[in-house]
Amino acid sequence: MRIAIAADHAGFALKERVKAFVAAAGHEPLDFGAFNAAPSDYPDFAKAVAEALRSNEADRGILICGSGVGAAVAANKFTGIRAGLCHDTYSARQGVADDDMNVLVLGGRVIAEGLAKELVYAFLSAEFTGEDRHLRRLAKVAGFECPDSR
Repeated sequence: MRIAIAADHAGFALKERVKAFVAAAGHEPLDFGAFNAAPSDYPDFAKAVAEALRSNEADRGILICGSGVGAAVAANKFTGIRAGLCHDTYSARQGVADDDMNVLVLGGRVIAEGLAKELVYAFLSAEFTGEDRHLRRLAKVAGFECPDSR
C-alpha cells in the first residue's frame, strides 16, 4: 500500500521513525511534510494527507501532531476521510476492520516510539470486513458529510 504520512513540528521526529516502520512493513511511505522541526500548522498536513487519499495517490494515511487531537479534528473535516486517534492496538486494528478508518492519527508528544510502531503495524495489517452492519453504519456517517462545503 501507498501510505501518506505527515506531521507538524511536534510530530516531526516521530514521523521520521514512522516512515521507517511503514517501509519495513513492505509499504511505500509518501512523505507530505513537515520536513524539519520548525513551527508549522497541523491543518496544512491534514489537508495534504486527505487530498492524497481522495485523489487515490495514497491508500491510507498517518498523521502526527503533538497530541493527535488537532490533526484528527482537521482530517475528519474532509469528505471520505475517517481518521482515528489511537493509543492502543485494538483501536488501531478495529478502526479499520469495523469503521474502514483510512487515517491513523498519533500524538507525537503522547506516545513512545515502541507503541507507535505497534499501532502502525496494527493499522496497516488490518482490513475492512465489509460486513452489512458496518456498511450500514458507514452509510449513516457518510450522510453527515456536506460535500458542497469542501
